[in-house]
Amino acid sequence: MNNDAAFPAGQPGASQWIGKPLRRLEDARLLTGQGRFTDDVRPEGAAHVAFLRSPHAHARFAAPDVAAARAAPGVLAVYTGADVAADGVGPIPFTHLHKRQDGSPIVAPPRMPITADEARFVGDAVAMVVAETREQARDAAELIEVAWEPMDAIAGLEAAGRAGHVAAYYHAGDRAAREAAFAAAKHVVRLQVVNQRVVANPIEPRSLAAHYDVETGRYTLWCPTQNVHTVRAQLATSLGDREEALRIVSTDVGGGFGARGYAYPEHAALLWAAKKLGRPLRWLADRSENFLAEVHGRDNLTVAEIAIDAENRFTALRIRTLANIGAYISSFGAAVPAMSGVRAPTGVYAIPVLDHEVKMMFTNTTPVDAYRGAGRPEMGYLLERLVARAARELGVDPIELRLKNLIPAARMPYANPAGYTYDCGDFERILRGALEAADWEGFAARKRAAEKRGLRYGRGLACYVEITGSARLSETVRMIAAADGTLEVDSGTQSIGQGLWTSYAQVVAEKLGIDPQKIRVVQGDSDLLKVGGGAGGSRGLQVGGSAALAGAVALIEAARPLAAQALEAAAADLEYGDGGFRIAGTDRGIGLFELAAQQPERRIVCEHTETAKGQTWPNGCQIVEVEVDPQTGAVQVVRHGAVDDIGRVINPLTAESQIHGGVAQGLGQALFEQSVYDEHGQLLTGSFMDYAMPRATDMPDMKTRFDQSVPTQQNLLGAKGAGEAGCHGAVPAIVNAVIDALGVKELDMPLTPERVWRALHAGQAGT
Repeated sequence: MNNDAAFPAGQPGASQWIGKPLRRLEDARLLTGQGRFTDDVRPEGAAHVAFLRSPHAHARFAAPDVAAARAAPGVLAVYTGADVAADGVGPIPFTHLHKRQDGSPIVAPPRMPITADEARFVGDAVAMVVAETREQARDAAELIEVAWEPMDAIAGLEAAGRAGHVAAYYHAGDRAAREAAFAAAKHVVRLQVVNQRVVANPIEPRSLAAHYDVETGRYTLWCPTQNVHTVRAQLATSLGDREEALRIVSTDVGGGFGARGYAYPEHAALLWAAKKLGRPLRWLADRSENFLAEVHGRDNLTVAEIAIDAENRFTALRIRTLANIGAYISSFGAAVPAMSGVRAPTGVYAIPVLDHEVKMMFTNTTPVDAYRGAGRPEMGYLLERLVARAARELGVDPIELRLKNLIPAARMPYANPAGYTYDCGDFERILRGALEAADWEGFAARKRAAEKRGLRYGRGLACYVEITGSARLSETVRMIAAADGTLEVDSGTQSIGQGLWTSYAQVVAEKLGIDPQKIRVVQGDSDLLKVGGGAGGSRGLQVGGSAALAGAVALIEAARPLAAQALEAAAADLEYGDGGFRIAGTDRGIGLFELAAQQPERRIVCEHTETAKGQTWPNGCQIVEVEVDPQTGAVQVVRHGAVDDIGRVINPLTAESQIHGGVAQGLGQALFEQSVYDEHGQLLTGSFMDYAMPRATDMPDMKTRFDQSVPTQQNLLGAKGAGEAGCHGAVPAIVNAVIDALGVKELDMPLTPERVWRALHAGQAGT
């Protein structure tokens, strides 16, 4: 399919629905209590599951004594790791993207559905109880006796580095060229940053419902996930069965943020037990279980240096990162620190030489995996902190330093030193637009006013560019036009709150000339379509939306011969528009849904697969102003503006909500959130009493703008990713603003009142 048949990228033209702020079609059902989440799935006769989890970060143990638990009221079965292994169930697979430093494959402990003999983090499941009620299962789990043999545990990155616990290794760039550039540099600026561990915390806790049909030999698993097809493939491998033997269903999903993109041990455990016991099973994690056993995010320690010549141009970048992947390798855990983020380590800047090394490290902590941005925000935070530091050390204007080093639009497409090519972008235009939107020149007056009130006042800026779309560039849709005047769009993408139903409906309605309210988007069932890429990497609209558009065109072509037959005309003489076909030059025609009603099955169905040309490179700039109370250390973000190039904007209302949500998540990491372990590997932040999340009152009024002047040619819509942009830019912009307000040199996240107060009162001001 060519762009001329759809919406030529960069030529939006007059649109009825594209670019309009249509309110989300999916919300009415959710707001009126008609949502259906996984815990609402209650198969007849279902029993309940509870897991016994290790209280030790590292310990060997013999077979647990389960006699008392088996005798407890309502208990149907108690299973251990030995039971699972005896049936030939294997570990949960993971992505093998990198090798060890010596070139050998990753050697990783198997992540079994239930651990049999050695617990490797606090929260490792070592037994599973099945009972008639959830309470009975939980009570019985407490009766299981385990003879623990505690072992030394490693919880932090520095300790893991000293112990040499390297799981995988990555290097890109030219060391010799970097050494030469550094030797010739006028200045070398160095920075060490901590990108602390965080927890995704979707509003919906993890829950499962599992069923095994003896007659068909098929498993069904209901779970909140970002990708039913990935979960199906991973569980088929673990269970040793065909993918076709599994059906994965995701109902409404209360958030994902990367943590719901793959299979977990509990998924396999419930499916295996449902088959063995002959009963459907349900499991609902409490919030503490989520903190302990759902994957965490980030957790990097990085040292970076940038070489700068006499004209203040960046000449080389050196990066050394230790990335914590936890006790086991989760799905993308050993890939994220050296996957999407390392594709743009030089960001929006024309830095010709790179020397980039990442070591993925094992520790006795909860596994770490993808978290909103999956490596890109970590890299953006490092780079924008480094550039801000360079401006301070050189004593130059931070805007002029950036403008001097930005990649010019005239150099697009631009190949960066990591070997990846930005297809398009105008970074200077975005930066200048952000300065205007933020009223950069009015900062001095606002600062004076704040200081009169006894507050410290600062501002921070961050530019970003990131690769989005994920490696899955193809998506399939099924279009079903029904006699009742409705259109169903089946898609292999997954809605996790980002408004895909509405955006897809606008795209399809635009092409078919129908009302978006008549369109229903169906996702989240591995039986619906054979393949699907789900949600991740901000791929929904650019890949799935383009497929929906192509599917609409395919539906028109599938209906054309039917219309020709109904109108007794040649197919070539038919024109399509305003929801139906018309014989050119006449008033004779037939509507799409009227035509569907004339078919034997009273519907018209077609299926289409569309493949994008490549991933896209959204970019933007955020500018933040903060007030700091020197008496308490409390930070308040008072102004926050963003200008983003996310390509063609289908729905500015949902796009803006994506930016706002990302900013909120970035603000949470910058100011509040941190998952903390003690030296023995005990999680100290296992509830919302200990782990601080941002509240609505912490958010400023946001000012967001979209620059659509440089749409991509990589997909039919000209769209670039939007879901992770806000998170990417917010973190460094906020931290840079607080550092500016305090006048300190070093400050690591989260910028809690205590940490800020100590920085102010430790004699660091002005250093």
